[in-house]
Amino acid sequence: MTSTTGQSVFPQLEPLLEQVSKPIQYVGGELNSTVKDWNVGGHGPGGEELTTRWALMYPDAYEVGVPNQGVMILYEVLNERADALAERTYAVWPDLEALMREHAVPQFTVDAHRSVRDFDVFGLSFSTELGYTNMLTALDLAGIPLHAKDRSDDDPIVVAGGHAAFNPEPIADFLDAAIVGDGEEAVLAVTDIVGEWKSEGMPGGRRELLLRLARTGGVYVPSLYDVSYLPDGRIKRVAPRADATGVPWRVAKHTVMDLDEWPYPKQPLVPLAESVHERMSVEIFRGCTRGCRFCQAGMITRPVRERSITGIGEMVEKGLAATGFEEVGLLSLSSADHSEIADITKGLADRYDGTQTGLSLPSTRVDAFNIDLANELTRNGRRSGLTFAPEGGSERIRKVINKMVSEQDLIDTVTAAYSAGWRQVKLYFMCGLPTETDDDVLQIAELAKKVIETGRQVSGRRDIRCTVSIGGFVPKPHTPFQWCGQLGADETDARLEKLREAIRSDRRYGSSIGFRYHDGKPGIVEGLLSRGDRRVGRVIEQVWRDGGRFDGWSEHFSFERWMSAAETALADEPVDVAWYTTRERGETEVLPWDHIDSGLDKEWLWADWQDALDEIEVDDCRWTPCFDCGVCPQMGTEIEIGPTGKTLLPLTVLGSGRERMLETTGHQH
Repeated sequence: MTSTTGQSVFPQLEPLLEQVSKPIQYVGGELNSTVKDWNVGGHGPGGEELTTRWALMYPDAYEVGVPNQGVMILYEVLNERADALAERTYAVWPDLEALMREHAVPQFTVDAHRSVRDFDVFGLSFSTELGYTNMLTALDLAGIPLHAKDRSDDDPIVVAGGHAAFNPEPIADFLDAAIVGDGEEAVLAVTDIVGEWKSEGMPGGRRELLLRLARTGGVYVPSLYDVSYLPDGRIKRVAPRADATGVPWRVAKHTVMDLDEWPYPKQPLVPLAESVHERMSVEIFRGCTRGCRFCQAGMITRPVRERSITGIGEMVEKGLAATGFEEVGLLSLSSADHSEIADITKGLADRYDGTQTGLSLPSTRVDAFNIDLANELTRNGRRSGLTFAPEGGSERIRKVINKMVSEQDLIDTVTAAYSAGWRQVKLYFMCGLPTETDDDVLQIAELAKKVIETGRQVSGRRDIRCTVSIGGFVPKPHTPFQWCGQLGADETDARLEKLREAIRSDRRYGSSIGFRYHDGKPGIVEGLLSRGDRRVGRVIEQVWRDGGRFDGWSEHFSFERWMSAAETALADEPVDVAWYTTRERGETEVLPWDHIDSGLDKEWLWADWQDALDEIEVDDCRWTPCFDCGVCPQMGTEIEIGPTGKTLLPLTVLGSGRERMLETTGHQH
């Protein structure tokens, strides 16, 4: 919280860059990036600073972090404010980290190369728990004390967001605050509170600011809550501290209702270095009500909120003009479920006919894909890969996880794809699902063989390929599977070995089926971090002190390091790694995240868990009566879907219809 310099550290950084790999990732200056004046908000009558400054971090390498939609949106939303500025920072590779320590260069932003410690708020977006050690590296390099309790008024407020923030307890000791749910309105509300507190001369210091944030009911401040435990290690209760008046027992998630009012990013960043997604993306809807029981993203982002067809068209047009990308990704948890997806894909394909602009649906449900959709997606000559996720190998296990896709649905879908000229499809499954047996997993091999056979028949060709990709299942908070025991690493590996044998043993198909899988070890660490409580923070810190960095990257990940750190850090506790991962929880157990309100009733989740064990499927509430999960009434929200009945106007990228488009869509905003 300091008015210190905001000076660039680039003069100290620049000589180090020629000694590291991919130096371009640290340089900044991307197309559509923003550098604002440090005192953009000016000063008050008593010389008080009136600028709220955010350093936003995606705690992974630049190439993974820079295309992240969440950070890109918040960066733009904050920088549109006259009294705020936001800059980005990413995890630095170990080669640069060592040099920065040697030459006393702090964690810096890529925009103006300012020290992260100079900012008011240090916001981290966690889409996966495996980024926690990278957060500690960044805090340490920035000169910010690792533990929130050791920070002074001169240190930024450290705030976590993203899906992993729905259980912030494992990193509670390192966080000043966590924000759950949609960030657009939330970061503006926090900006207001920080700005007001600064304009008053920062009364009561850091603690007063944290109390103000916590009293809104939408910001979780871990230091204002006490956790007590039962002798067997389970949580007794989580309660606001006696001296934290006005702090709520439960903290609610944020939900943005009208996506058309938030058409971000308007000016998507174009990375300088190579990144994982070389495309412009538009989020076509948020939320999912399919009710897949393993899927945390679907559960915590309810209800479904669609962007209108005209809103999507406008974002694509402006985004392409601002970036020069030649591929548009239509993003959501299940893009083909948009109520107007056929009109959207046809409208965009018509609009960009004859140009190099291609469309892709990164996530397509097996039962929502059809030949018309396939044809529109390839009309402009580009064929991006097709990935489908049946998730479970047998009909039985798909009932358990509520993935209502039959074998026939899958065969119909691949028939459509191979008939439309695709030669390869990728199928994604999980191993280690609740109640799963060897047989459920071995049926994946049978399914893959049928897919190849179908492809050969409908295309009349032999060069048909199918890649089977398998992930280990990790139970997540706020899902019906939050109570279940995780499959151990050795059991997972043994089951996958049997599947590999089954695929390879059949000579007619073996060479046409690719097989990719992760071993069970990273899943156990992810399970520890996703369902852990505050005691797990000691494990994270120990791993980091032992050299843990970039745990999401297989070449940097060490299972042994995590296990030995857990043994040391939890030595005096009645709990261990197995207690957090492979143990089944009971109905009455207080879960570490029960005080974080995702809108879902715990009773409803438990009933759905019982339905899973009974192999009972539940319909999508978007098209059927409500099942009382609790989200809509509790959050004051409702499902928002089309159709709007509008169509996309035929304009070209060259802009001949642009004025007309702005006339018809501009007045909505």
